[in-house]
Amino acid sequence: MARYTLVYGIRIVPEGSLVDASEARLTLSDGETAGLTLHTIDGTIPQLRRALDRSLDAFFDFLPGVSEEDKREFDDS
Repeated sequence: MARYTLVYGIRIVPEGSLVDASEARLTLSDGETAGLTLHTIDGTIPQLRRALDRSLDAFFDFLPGVSEEDKREFDDS
């Protein structure tokens, strides 16, 4: 099974108070850099939890290099 490092961050601020979310940059061991896309979700705490869960599921569905076996073995649906 392939191994990965999941890089993430989370912060909750009052809706309407966010003015900007800039892209973060990662530096990889080979010297290359990679972007870290930031996403925003608005809603109540229960809505945020559901939306975050769906977002994570979608992220793993589209992750390049993940084997079909990994997807089947760890799919919660």
